[in-house]
Amino acid sequence: MKLLRHIGSLTFVLGLFTVVFVGIPWFVIVGDPNIPVMPSWLKIAIFCLLGGILVVLVALAFEQKAYKALVEEPLPDESDSTVLLLNSATLPSQEITEILGLVRGHTVYAIWLGKDLSAIIRLILGGELTEYTEMMGKARVMATDRMVAQASEMGADAIINIRYMTTSVIGSAAELLVYGTAVKLSKK
Repeated sequence: MKLLRHIGSLTFVLGLFTVVFVGIPWFVIVGDPNIPVMPSWLKIAIFCLLGGILVVLVALAFEQKAYKALVEEPLPDESDSTVLLLNSATLPSQEITEILGLVRGHTVYAIWLGKDLSAIIRLILGGELTEYTEMMGKARVMATDRMVAQASEMGADAIINIRYMTTSVIGSAAELLVYGTAVKLSKK
């Protein structure tokens, strides 16, 4: 279904851009208002635009039905780093021997117009906006990996007081910032 939704989204986007950036200028420059005949390429573009929306709607309806049947599974930990990540200020089992300083990672992430269309339609139908959930998950992993890489370069054993912040930049683009304090731990 995801492939069908992507095909529908792509068809919609191609139809939209053809109508807006080719069809409208063609009608303004060449079109004769006395002859209400529309060229076949413009008709096809309009049908692609409308058909793309229909295909996305149908695909999303099937996806939602299948999604409700599934049990949510926890996301796998994608970090294979040796740097310990904590959102607390202390470690009960180890002592902090040196504070190395602030480390951070950030990214500005966006989804393409086709996925935006899927999310807008899902707003009407209801349910989780999986397009944005995936986007923010990828952004979180990317920003965290950048922060861990910076801490590894400093020789850190752990990052404490980790905090995540997100802001909307423009449209469906979001900035995700993660920061914390890189520290060295006592060896036991």
